[in-house]
Amino acid sequence: MISLFSHLTRLGRTGFVFAREGVFGMIDPAPLPLPVRAALRVARLIERPQGEAGSVRLSAALTRLGPTYVKLGQFMATRPDVVGVAVARELESLQDRMPPFPQGEAEATIARAFDKPLREVFVSFGPSVAAASIAQVHRAEVMTPDGPKAVAVKVLRPGIERRFKVDQDAFAFAARKAEAFSAEARRLRMIETAATLRRSVALEMDLRLEAAALSEMAENIKDDPDFRVPSVDWERTAKEVLTLEWIDGTPLSDHAALRAKGFDLPKLGQAVIQSFLRHALRDGFFHADMHPGNLFVDADGRIVAVDFGIMGRLGPKERRFLAEILYGFITRNYLRTAEVHFEAGYVPSHHSVESFAQAIRAIGEPIHNRTAEEISMAKLLMLLFEVTGLFDMRTRPELLLLQKTMVVVEGVARTLDPRLDMWRTAEPVVREWMERHLGPVGRIEDAAGGAAELGRFLGGVPQLLSRGAAVLEQLDAATRNGLVLAPETVADIGRAEARRNRWTAVALWVIAALLAYLVFALL
Repeated sequence: MISLFSHLTRLGRTGFVFAREGVFGMIDPAPLPLPVRAALRVARLIERPQGEAGSVRLSAALTRLGPTYVKLGQFMATRPDVVGVAVARELESLQDRMPPFPQGEAEATIARAFDKPLREVFVSFGPSVAAASIAQVHRAEVMTPDGPKAVAVKVLRPGIERRFKVDQDAFAFAARKAEAFSAEARRLRMIETAATLRRSVALEMDLRLEAAALSEMAENIKDDPDFRVPSVDWERTAKEVLTLEWIDGTPLSDHAALRAKGFDLPKLGQAVIQSFLRHALRDGFFHADMHPGNLFVDADGRIVAVDFGIMGRLGPKERRFLAEILYGFITRNYLRTAEVHFEAGYVPSHHSVESFAQAIRAIGEPIHNRTAEEISMAKLLMLLFEVTGLFDMRTRPELLLLQKTMVVVEGVARTLDPRLDMWRTAEPVVREWMERHLGPVGRIEDAAGGAAELGRFLGGVPQLLSRGAAVLEQLDAATRNGLVLAPETVADIGRAEARRNRWTAVALWVIAALLAYLVFALL
């Protein structure tokens, strides 16, 4: 009961802030039931007078509600199927910038994390240089055999885990209620969406996991000539503290500085696109927050990415799906593109492959009548996901995160070269993956992998047969003697029944008291 009251209070505050900031003005009331339209009209009575666009009002409301809601807004930017394409596009610009917490708290967190005074961990420790919803970054120095060395120190916000847990419990409560009353909410898998957000934030709360992501990507890209990541100082990294190499590069968003240093901006734009596709296709592990603030260019002209709190993963099936989808559009092979959806199990088999190919052709053909700089790969994927909804394709969170990141990456690349040919830039990476994995060498490796898997299965057959025999014996005993419950189970059932009877008795007494009051009042 207390938990229910807490959830309703928090969600009520959210509704009030949304109403005050005018967010409900973004909703088209026409298709809504009469009671909902009436509730929206009432909510708009307290709307703050303002001239901003709806998207700006939504960003303002989320920022006012605090760090959890900022993170929610960024997460929902990856779910255009839930919030709509227009809202998702606007939420991409939501800035995760928060006021820094006090220097003393950051220093106390470091001392507690390493169980030693701050001066024994860092030679110097400067003020915050950037603050976000979960952590903030400080510039510090460590002592090396060659003298002091600059490092970046990321420190978790004090108490942030408790704050996120309480808000996320309210999100989960709202998702359960939505699915209980709405078939559309069930189709959009609101409960799973809330759970995905919880898992994503939980990973960001442990900075050791971000360090591990950095380490994994460093191994994947060690031979890449145009992309790198900062090195991790594991000795000075803990759950609440992450220490990295300090990057002295030029921000990718500072075009004037890049030109002044002689860098080729169109070439950098190509490197951004090809690096992202290479990570997604080749490695199945990509940086999922590649906005300009997280990208720098070092003295050697390599792109350096920072902030690895949000990462994306693609399994072998998803990688093949992405490669064949892109290649199918490049070569205008729409039937093969449709077949890939069915082979991956993304579209139910009762639909027609040919009809689905027709729908895909309606997306693909218009792009071949436009100039290269007008063709948006990210927009194409967005339209593709919209069409798949007509064919009962269930939401694929990993593909939506990929699509969201591609939107950001494509936008970054086009700021560097407005005439960038996306398809010509992507084609070498996609073709290389296709030749490597779907060509003769890839087929031989798949066959070898299948043989090894068959060998492992055959090796485990005797154990499976033994387990099967044991299960049959247990079933035979159950049919002869009946189902026997463990004493602990019987006790738990008894306690649950007692609690239910106790609350039933309380409810009956309350009803009896109300009836007695009514009788007394009438007399």
